Amino acid sequence: MSHNVNLDLQLHHLEAGLESPLDEEGVHDSFSQLIAEQTQDKGLSEAQELQQLQRDLEEEGEDGVAHLSSQGHDVWGGRLRQMEADEEGEEADQYDPFIGERWSSATLKILSSMPSRTIGRNRGAIISQYYNRTMQLRRRRQSRPPIQDLSRSARPSIRGYGVESDSIEADEEVSKRDRLVNNLQNLSVSDRVRMLRAMPLSVAEKSELRRLALRKGRRSLSRSQIPCCSQLKYYIIIAVRQSWYSWLSFLHSLQLWQVALKRVSGRFGTGVLSYFLFLKTLLFFNLFLFLVTSVFLVLPQAVHPPKLPQSQVSFTGLEVFTGQGYFSNSVMYYGYYSNFTLNKSCRGGSQGQNSTVLNTTRLDCGSPRLSYNMPLAYFFTIGMAFFITCIILVYSMSHSFGQSFRIQQSHGLLAMKVFCSWDFKVIKKTSVKLMSGNICTQLKELLAEVNHKHVKKSVCQRLWRLTVHGLAWVICIGSTVACVLAIYYFSEEMHKDLQQRTRSSNEDPMLKEASLLALPVVVSLINLLLPGLFNLAAWMEEYDSPSIRTHVAIFRNLMLKVSVLGVLCYHWLGRVAVEPESIGLQCWESFVGQELYRFLLMDFIFTVLDTFFGEFLWRLFSERALNRRRKPVFDIARNVLELIYGQTLAWLGVLFTPLLPVVQVVKLLLLFYIKKGSVMLNCQAPRKPYRASQMTTVFITLLCFPSFLGASVCVTYTMWRITPSSSCGPFQGLRTMFQSGKRWVEELERGNRKLSWLVWVHTYLVENPVFLFVAAGIFLLVIYFHTQVVDGQRKIISLLQEQMENEGEDKKFLITRLQAIHERKHTSPRHLTRQDSAC
Repeated sequence: MSHNVNLDLQLHHLEAGLESPLDEEGVHDSFSQLIAEQTQDKGLSEAQELQQLQRDLEEEGEDGVAHLSSQGHDVWGGRLRQMEADEEGEEADQYDPFIGERWSSATLKILSSMPSRTIGRNRGAIISQYYNRTMQLRRRRQSRPPIQDLSRSARPSIRGYGVESDSIEADEEVSKRDRLVNNLQNLSVSDRVRMLRAMPLSVAEKSELRRLALRKGRRSLSRSQIPCCSQLKYYIIIAVRQSWYSWLSFLHSLQLWQVALKRVSGRFGTGVLSYFLFLKTLLFFNLFLFLVTSVFLVLPQAVHPPKLPQSQVSFTGLEVFTGQGYFSNSVMYYGYYSNFTLNKSCRGGSQGQNSTVLNTTRLDCGSPRLSYNMPLAYFFTIGMAFFITCIILVYSMSHSFGQSFRIQQSHGLLAMKVFCSWDFKVIKKTSVKLMSGNICTQLKELLAEVNHKHVKKSVCQRLWRLTVHGLAWVICIGSTVACVLAIYYFSEEMHKDLQQRTRSSNEDPMLKEASLLALPVVVSLINLLLPGLFNLAAWMEEYDSPSIRTHVAIFRNLMLKVSVLGVLCYHWLGRVAVEPESIGLQCWESFVGQELYRFLLMDFIFTVLDTFFGEFLWRLFSERALNRRRKPVFDIARNVLELIYGQTLAWLGVLFTPLLPVVQVVKLLLLFYIKKGSVMLNCQAPRKPYRASQMTTVFITLLCFPSFLGASVCVTYTMWRITPSSSCGPFQGLRTMFQSGKRWVEELERGNRKLSWLVWVHTYLVENPVFLFVAAGIFLLVIYFHTQVVDGQRKIISLLQEQMENEGEDKKFLITRLQAIHERKHTSPRHLTRQDSAC
């Protein structure tokens, strides 16, 4: 427990160097007050002994601490007098390594009574102290004799607090231990555990005390007659508690990829681990999208399939890569879904077909309670899926900001990791090996951060580095612009080629379908090769910090991915959707969905090829041809941006391909095991270990703003502005997709005049884009407010840490002044005696 210490020294006395005796008395009075405030509410006998100690010291005149308080913490007595007698011989050996000063024995006595210096006291003093505490806890529950009536051995002693250890007799220590065990036995379970945790003893000694207390408790329980009902109640409580703990352990073991993530973290550190954690997060997002679309869209439409023209389409195998052919007329794409209300009771009256009420909720037969408006369900399912995803992303990002941007100095984390990181419940050999490797890697990262030094460079070196950085950025930006322009013109040429193939009647359908893979292959090839140029530029720059190098690589890859996706969105929404008849399309939404499927599949194929050629074959070539044991390092920036790129494609395609999240889930599952096996086999840990404390926050932020925000803008623009196909899909015959909701509201108003307010709500809140901008602004304000709160907390913690450092410096200053005063008072009598002897 900390106490407020009032060292009331006047500033001008300190500046004057404490020349006068009054100043010296003020210093001693301050330390007397320190001792008095730390030893309140103790016994009167200790106070009398300290008063006797003070009188003895004043009579002998051998110590400068003349104004000790009359209240003490324990018996000092003969040991202080013995130390004072040997003071001259000991001063040369008393050295403080932290301050670099030689202290007197009196100063060391005061320092030893400070709370920060009582860690190294011996076991006997600790047992005495905690015996006294257990007595106090027992007195709260039952009447006990006061502490003054107890024996002296049962009272707290400060003899072990001194500079040299106190030699306690073996029988006395055993008796103290027995009394402590008896008191622990009489405490409640919670108080006993709390007391044992607070004892500054080793784990073995704590376990021994706990075992002795439990053994005596069992003996006392066996001697006493416990009723049968009480025993049954205890057995039931123990069984329920053990079952609950076993259930929690079982649930914890069911976490996805728990052991694999521990292995990756223990071998490669938090940087590589952040990639797999991010992949796991994306998997849960896609599982959520799959559940929503399958429950509200796929299953109702599969139960009530629409009437389609009979066409015999054989499966050729090319559909797996193009998404066309056999998969075109299936629940996978937008064009399969109906534009009428599904009604179960209408199936019997129309030979197994549903009632067709175009874009309205009015039914011609059956009960309206069994109806399902497919256009309205399609519109609100996609809208609510994006809205809930946005809420989850904003919450995850704000929570990640609060977790990663708090003040976490490496020195403090290093101490916590050394003393508090091991879990003693782990007993399996494999688990122990995983945990030890994980802690070892984290310690390397923390030590690398602690030992990192900023080297000051000359002006010429700074100019050279700026030139190299500028050249690298010019290369990266220029190559990105060139590749984006190449994709733009190539997509335009492919669009013209598709128009020509549509006009010609002699074109082979298989060749026409295979030509659709050209654009996805070119884009995936650029996404594969250009990050290698970025890595070459980073090698030229020679960043000192691996973390800075990773963040720069992430930004450069993000610039490439965003530019490519922007060109592709313009190709789909600005060319294909505007003039679908020019390329012979009756349902352009299904064509865009097939394009997104092809891009997603090609991205996965090229990722696997990069893993095989870039990691596996390169490792074999390096080991056998170059005779080097160095393995490639896992490229976090490129792999993470590939995940974000694929997730953006999945969000863009969920409107046109409701089952595209299923493809993304399968892709992520395969990608995890492929990447995990490649990392463990072909890659090595970074040569410069670094702690990726904010990497997950950066990934979530990039997933939210460039990725999800861009996909939401494209989907919203498609629903608001682009006219749907007139011959397919749930919105055929409408000017925009938003009109489906408006027609539903109008139908409700015609059926019930009391619901006319829904028209106003839909007109001014749903159709009006201002509402969406206001909602987006509110989300941004929430994020900004949270970041400002976290930033304010960081500043407050910094100020508190600075204040603690200043208080430590103040203590060092006061102790140094006390030592100087003691030396002057100690040397002045010797000087006078020497003068008298000379005379």
